[in-house]
Amino acid sequence: MGGSTTGEAAKGPVRGIELPDGISRVRDRLPSPVRHVAAAAARRYGSATAGQRPVPDFLIIGAKKAGTSSLMNWLLRHPAVLSMFPRIQATKSPHFFDLNFWRGRAWYASHFPTRRARRRREGQIGALSVVGEASPYYMFHPAACARVAATVPDARVIVLLRDPVSRAYSNFWDRKEFGSEDLPTFEQALAAERDRLATVDAERLRDDPRYYSFHHDHHSYLARGRYAEHLEPWLAAVAPERRLVLQAEHLFADPAGVFGSVQRFLGIPETAQVPMRQYNERRRAPMDPSTRGFLADYYRPHNQTLYRLLDRDLGWERGYPPAR
Repeated sequence: MGGSTTGEAAKGPVRGIELPDGISRVRDRLPSPVRHVAAAAARRYGSATAGQRPVPDFLIIGAKKAGTSSLMNWLLRHPAVLSMFPRIQATKSPHFFDLNFWRGRAWYASHFPTRRARRRREGQIGALSVVGEASPYYMFHPAACARVAATVPDARVIVLLRDPVSRAYSNFWDRKEFGSEDLPTFEQALAAERDRLATVDAERLRDDPRYYSFHHDHHSYLARGRYAEHLEPWLAAVAPERRLVLQAEHLFADPAGVFGSVQRFLGIPETAQVPMRQYNERRRAPMDPSTRGFLADYYRPHNQTLYRLLDRDLGWERGYPPAR
């Protein structure tokens, strides 16, 4: 990916936000129990001061393994973009609209900087500041769109879409590395998906904020790539001027160009000083050709529906992007 160096590419996975070295060293020295106590205290303080904490200006909603971690890390190196509170937690999302909606708006606001902190930063840079979060589960979770519309109706929404064939394969290996997938092969996981998702109570997932399905979250390799059905409610709920749909292949190939379009969309000063490397993507053995063929056939009608929905051909059937 453009903008990376060999040394940067060799770094390990970053599950949330890559902290500056000084903060990272302090965090690493803290025993786990101390971290948990400190995090709980920060959340209590944040909730108590929630009235002083504006909710986010932007959300990055997915898709999973489409560059959301990369884009969020780049944004947080921009001087006009503030980190979540407290910064030492190194999270890119509180997962409010998918997993924690039952905790309430004050809990959500507790994760973001105060108006005073934002004014201080704006005085330093001479421009408006913004704050946001990124959860690739938001686009896929059936309740997230309505919850966002009710809670942060003015937020700008960024969507990253990736060729669903390569996305699914990358998602499987990410789940293996994370430890949430116990089947040994991608093909076995694909074969098991229908039975796994049959256990999901779709009505409860939509209507009960406390209901959680591990299979829906972790084992939805095929389903997450049917982008049109997940994206359609977002396009209906979010005004065109407040949404930006990007192609992950372009993000990988031209990070500076795509990042420039994101900065313009968010209304922040454009800078070329942000270091850009790809996060959480690892080279794997090539996908079995018969599996790739099956997935290409499976997604072809779904892709065509997406292209009509967006009024844009993303070119996945023409051999772009190259197989990863």
